[in-house]
Amino acid sequence: MTISREQMLHEMGLSPQWKLRDNPSVLRGAESMLVDEPVEASPVTPVQMPQVQVKRALVAGTAERPEQIAGMSWDELQQSVEDCRACRLCEERQQAVLGVGERSADWLFVGEGPGPEEDVRGEPFVGPAGKLLDAMLAAIGLKRGEDVYIANAVKCHPPGNHAPEAAEILACTPYLKRQIALLQPKVIVLLGRAAVHALLGSEGLLGSLRGKPFEYRDGERSIPVVVTYHPAYLLRTLPDKAKAWEDLCRARALMREARASGLANAENVSI
Repeated sequence: MTISREQMLHEMGLSPQWKLRDNPSVLRGAESMLVDEPVEASPVTPVQMPQVQVKRALVAGTAERPEQIAGMSWDELQQSVEDCRACRLCEERQQAVLGVGERSADWLFVGEGPGPEEDVRGEPFVGPAGKLLDAMLAAIGLKRGEDVYIANAVKCHPPGNHAPEAAEILACTPYLKRQIALLQPKVIVLLGRAAVHALLGSEGLLGSLRGKPFEYRDGERSIPVVVTYHPAYLLRTLPDKAKAWEDLCRARALMREARASGLANAENVSI
């Protein structure tokens, strides 16, 4: 599907006055202004999860827990997240939210944590922020559920929509890392500070991190990482949609490079 730049901007709610700057240094420049983004609030019907035998004993603080999670299948991971009691977020959740999308997707988008609506429906990014994320995907020719997987830094709804705390992020990080190992995405887009904290370990302001080159190491694989704003933040700070558009363009360029490199490697192997 080919759409014009104007159509892409329209999908993101940007008027034609927004122009992507030609200077490539824009994509590398650090922005200094940012207030903390809230965890998005978002609805839905409880989903019945498969009942499988999984590796238990996933108690907070046990040294074996990350190793146990690192060997899980998708079904085991889902069950483990449902059973998890590794932090206090489990105390008030309705259901844990692992993620949604194709389990062989090239694109991985990581948000912060489920909101009230996601807590009910069991799916990340529903409600207004979810609609904006869908528009952001459409702006670069993507669609939820088609070559896209969406996850969060924490899998349970933080009460009061508080920003995920360091201990809560730490408890869920093994789950996110296992999702990446199972997915093997070509590009990862981090939406908001909690996602950056979980995967890159940085607690800096998002404005100082976006536009910089990052990568996530998964064994011998190096996966490009793009940092941008959370859709919930963009709903409150409309001018920064233009910066998010720049980040999405950069992510799309990285995906093209990754696919071209993969194709070249495949051709070399076949020769």
